[in-house]
Amino acid sequence: MDDTQALVQGSQYWMVLSVAAVLPILWSFTLALHFARPYIIRYLQGLTLRFGGDVWWLSYVLMRDGLMMVTLALSTVLLFPNLYMGLDLPITAPLAALVLFWALMAKVTGDSDDDPKTFRLVSILLVIASMLYIIPQVYGVEAGNQVDALNSIANLGGIPAALVSSSNPAWAWPILNVSLVGFALTGAAMFMWFMRKVKFEAAEVA
Repeated sequence: MDDTQALVQGSQYWMVLSVAAVLPILWSFTLALHFARPYIIRYLQGLTLRFGGDVWWLSYVLMRDGLMMVTLALSTVLLFPNLYMGLDLPITAPLAALVLFWALMAKVTGDSDDDPKTFRLVSILLVIASMLYIIPQVYGVEAGNQVDALNSIANLGGIPAALVSSSNPAWAWPILNVSLVGFALTGAAMFMWFMRKVKFEAAEVA
């Protein structure tokens, strides 16, 4: 029985750490697709077939927004306290997920494809969110095993340990709690916006 529990727990931890290691790649692709919008528009302007342009644009939008949703879904795995506090994860990973949630909220409540202000807001939020995840992942989690080698080049002190959730609980717990509260408030705000929009549309139909 103990061996079975150890196997299940080990598999769970391996899966979570694998997700944490893959997320920088997803963040990079998310940024690349988002900032590829001007290139896509220039390419569409050169197409002579309207149907081909519509298919190309819809494919781009589906890939871009779908990748953002996948990144957010995988990032929410790191919000579980037993995993976040028990494993070596980026200490600001919950904040990265929260800021990404804000970017998606801006896309839902606005039009980032036609409104330049909304596009800039989403761009800023995506850059901040990616930095909150990739920097502690690289200089904390990945550098943690190379502290001795890196100290021979530059004295890192306790920087790698401070950027890992399991080795810095004094900061990890507040970050996690703030992120969870932020998710709850953001979800409530989105729900209220949706209800007001439905009520307004119902009043227009009536």
